[in-house]
Amino acid sequence: MKSFLKKFGPGFLFAGAAIGVSHLVQSTRAGADFGLGLIWALLLINFIKYPFFQFGPRYALATGAHLLQGFAKMGKWVLLVYYIITFATMFTIQTAVTIVTAGIADSLFGTNNLVLWTVIITGVCFLIILIGRYKLLDQLMKYIVITLTLSTLIAVFLASQQFEGTVSFQQVIPDSTLGIAFLIAFMGWMPAPLDLTIWQSIWTLEKKKLNPEITLKQSFFDFNVGYGSTIILGIGFVALGTLVMFGSGESFSGNGTHFANQLISMYTQSLGNWAKILIGIAALTTMFSTTLTTLDASPRVMHLSTELLFGKSYRNGYLSWLLVLITGTLLIFFFLDTEMKLLIQIATVLSFLTAPFYAIASYVLLTGKHTPKEARPSQILKIYSLLGILLLLVFCVWYLSSL
Repeated sequence: MKSFLKKFGPGFLFAGAAIGVSHLVQSTRAGADFGLGLIWALLLINFIKYPFFQFGPRYALATGAHLLQGFAKMGKWVLLVYYIITFATMFTIQTAVTIVTAGIADSLFGTNNLVLWTVIITGVCFLIILIGRYKLLDQLMKYIVITLTLSTLIAVFLASQQFEGTVSFQQVIPDSTLGIAFLIAFMGWMPAPLDLTIWQSIWTLEKKKLNPEITLKQSFFDFNVGYGSTIILGIGFVALGTLVMFGSGESFSGNGTHFANQLISMYTQSLGNWAKILIGIAALTTMFSTTLTTLDASPRVMHLSTELLFGKSYRNGYLSWLLVLITGTLLIFFFLDTEMKLLIQIATVLSFLTAPFYAIASYVLLTGKHTPKEARPSQILKIYSLLGILLLLVFCVWYLSSL
């Protein structure tokens, strides 16, 4: 098993970063509010984003460079736009995922101290990143994702055994302003924000250092396993929301701890109090993996972007950005700790509205002169990608016109 898992890396890190708020909060809420009616949106957005997430490892292995270096070759203005977008969103994203993680830990262990758990979780993530960097992150994420997958599948099976009603597979297209806003937020982080393709390219190069013999075929297999896991778990959490919460009349709290209490209590009401540990472990590992990977990736890309933009090497740049992100996250937390739902809404909608930029930039890079011909997408993949860009733009226009 250890030898088999050694072949995997960035794909599991992708899954660890992706399976978080999009699944635990948004997918469960989709099931609670719409039943299985938004499965079409989950499958469609995964279909749309797939080629762009694949471009990260493709470019990294073909050129030995990450996408940020590729953006710089296209023109520093492309890199500058990325830099501004990332700086404007990373604090909100980190705060949102940390609040949810702390709320679940607080609910699971019954300490009634969200501040304490926020500090503990941030501190533990900081130490893991500082001590182990990529190697430890690579090893931990494989076991976290496997544990999460098994826990969720067991929970779905048990919930289906207890469910006494009928489940409708009729699909729903929201037509109200609030409904469309939720749909866009749901798709914004499903399975993940599109800028994760840049993280993927960096993680691929880090994996290459540990395993120089890795090939493009192996990298795609690794990525496809991670990507497939996010789709399966997304459907699993929608199913849990449907089986346990749909039609209950309950509404989610915007407070992290209250949300976690509601989530876990609804599961235990259906499955029994014994299931609290199972659901709690699944939820906590989900969010901890996201908190850990985002805390590592955002400072990493900001450090690399800064060096590329200013043409200088900063010895402690990564550590400096890590401390900046932690400080900004804690400051936002102390002011908006009861506004979890608002933070998630803002972060996810912004991620969706900026998705066309990442899709277009990565497409132009991968199909242009800065990518070796043998590594460029096939004609079918090009058409597939252009269709994805078109659909992203259509959804953005639809959302903005509904405001």
